[in-house]
Amino acid sequence: MDPTKLYLSYHVSAAGGYMAMGRRAAALGGNTFAFFTRNPRGGAALKAEPEDAAAFVSWAEERGFGTLVAHAPYTLNPCSDKETVREFAHLAFTEDLQRMELTPGNYYNFHPGSHVGQGTEAGIEAIAALLNRVLTPEMHTTVLLETMAGKGSEVGGSFEELREILDRVTLREKLGVCLDTCHVWDAGYDIENDLDGVLTRFDKTIGLDRLKAVHLNNSKNPCGSRKDRHAPLREGVMRPETMLCAALHPALAGRPFILETPNDDAGYASEIAWVREAWEKR
Repeated sequence: MDPTKLYLSYHVSAAGGYMAMGRRAAALGGNTFAFFTRNPRGGAALKAEPEDAAAFVSWAEERGFGTLVAHAPYTLNPCSDKETVREFAHLAFTEDLQRMELTPGNYYNFHPGSHVGQGTEAGIEAIAALLNRVLTPEMHTTVLLETMAGKGSEVGGSFEELREILDRVTLREKLGVCLDTCHVWDAGYDIENDLDGVLTRFDKTIGLDRLKAVHLNNSKNPCGSRKDRHAPLREGVMRPETMLCAALHPALAGRPFILETPNDDAGYASEIAWVREAWEKR
């Protein structure tokens, strides 16, 4: 992590493998990227070629790329009330972490899950239990719990809930957090008027050293709505300046910033250029 650099990109299509993803991100001005390890709605893992992965690692190092942020499928729910869903969570997690060893040192981000009526405590226990099964001392990947909007029975809508998961995991050094600006806003954290205060609360509850990546997104909903509706950086209910304040905040320097805004390639390129211009002028 180099705090003197801005690592910024978007969630690229995984089609074509690592080199294709890297070139796709670079073409739009990115120097990192996120990708789904499999179809976001579930299914088999995407095929990964060791030769392609090795070529990408060398290519990315030469170009000063930042840490990648792989993303688990949305259907991965370790605290479901259905055994088949929990079994898929274990299988997908295990397979994905094995794949991540092709590009060691990167991040694997996942939504903690929804307890579907079993209660938050039961959900936290189930999530921690899965992590205790899949994390190993030998792995070179850091697993990230994503901050959630708190809709329905989602676990992770508060920093305290994420901390409770972390506290129940034996290999805590293998874990971090991905902060999603839309999600925390929708969960009730006022990052528009008190970003410093929100980051201070995060630091006191979890520790900023565990904050490894940021999903940079505006929201379509007011603070505390608990709805999780992403918006482009300059078109949501938060002021565009709020997005820039997050991207340029010294406490977040050096982390990969990933756009998950509803955009086409031209839109992503425009947002990346806009944030980079502000970074250069800071």
